[in-house]
Amino acid sequence: MERLAIIIVLSYLVGSIPTSIIYSKFFRGIDIRRHGSGNAGGTNVFRVLGWKPGVAVIIFDMLKGFIAVAIIARLYYDPVLPGGELLIQEFTLIQIIAGASAILGHIWTVFAGFNGGKGIATAAGMLFGIAPIEFTVSVGVFLIVLLLSRFVSLGSISAAVAFPLTLMFRWNIFNVEIQDYSTLIYFSIAISLLLIYTHRSNIKRLLQGTENKLSALSLKSKKRKENPEGNPAR
Repeated sequence: MERLAIIIVLSYLVGSIPTSIIYSKFFRGIDIRRHGSGNAGGTNVFRVLGWKPGVAVIIFDMLKGFIAVAIIARLYYDPVLPGGELLIQEFTLIQIIAGASAILGHIWTVFAGFNGGKGIATAAGMLFGIAPIEFTVSVGVFLIVLLLSRFVSLGSISAAVAFPLTLMFRWNIFNVEIQDYSTLIYFSIAISLLLIYTHRSNIKRLLQGTENKLSALSLKSKKRKENPEGNPAR
């Protein structure tokens, strides 16, 4: 039990590293939460600071989830608990606990007044570490929805829903053996609901038709670069 508590705390702390806030303050001298959507996530960095900082922040946020499931979770097995028996036998469940702790840390970071991002990138890194095939399918869904709609939020929500659906199709229709399927399917549904919940403001804007499209944001960024002082374009 003590080892599991250590994993939860370490994963939460790693997930709590406020990548977007650190980047925006250190390199641009601003608090990203006071600009754009006000969210401390990679999408808002992309929106406010450009695609390069946005991609960098997203990669680091993904890395937090991956580290939790690929490295921190293994502390549960090395060394084996006294007596040679494990409190939890399924390693997948340990990974889920570690990854979920990292996601919660990202959403409610202790280093920034419990005001973090939406958790999509950290969840993506976690899911890649646990179920790479389902993750790859979800990424494909995200890209297709993004290209068709130009809404990053809609792509993220669609990807979150695609993960458990892919698990169900592979297990029930294609009869693919998936390790710890029963644990994974319940978890994937729970994490999808959490990510949809964190995007509730985006869903509201999508329904109202006021959500920002990626194309409009890119054009706006381009105009700012061409007219840094607000001079009219010629």
